[in-house]
Amino acid sequence: MSVRILALVGSLRAGSHNRQLAEAAVKLAPEGADVVLFEGLADIPFYNEDIDVEGSVPASAAKLREAAQAADAFLFFSPEYNGTIPAVLKNAIDWLSRPFGAGAFAGKPVAVVGTAYGQYGGVWAQDETRKAVGIAGGKVIEDIKLSIPGSVVRFAETHPADDAEVAAQLSEVVARLHGHAAETAAA
Repeated sequence: MSVRILALVGSLRAGSHNRQLAEAAVKLAPEGADVVLFEGLADIPFYNEDIDVEGSVPASAAKLREAAQAADAFLFFSPEYNGTIPAVLKNAIDWLSRPFGAGAFAGKPVAVVGTAYGQYGGVWAQDETRKAVGIAGGKVIEDIKLSIPGSVVRFAETHPADDAEVAAQLSEVVARLHGHAAETAAA
């Protein structure tokens, strides 16, 4: 069974190490797992119920919702901004949590990973992301974690896909998320 995993990256920077980590996940996905990196989070307006009206939902938000509906699971890549989740990632969660009670996350497996400059690799932001997506209806897989510290130094000259330790850990994350998604689909 093919499993579609939607990857959402919380950094908009072109040289983002979290984006590179997501690119590595796409490359390292096991057979039967299709990791799709969503493009366009920067184009989505902040969530506002006044514009979330059938027939007038912004095209960028509709595109996100369509991609999420087609996904079997989600893999979030979160840096840490001032000790918490980046606004662009929180905004995506807000859009995908609606309509209330029937959002795109409903019962689908979710894992959160990431890298940050600090010594803990962004664990606060990743914990906040897990909290928000769990409240939004996602089935957060709490024991799938990967926080890589010191991103600026560690990935200064090495893409995460070329770091053997990171590649092995990320492969394990994607394989485990794939397994959870396959189980959920079969149930």
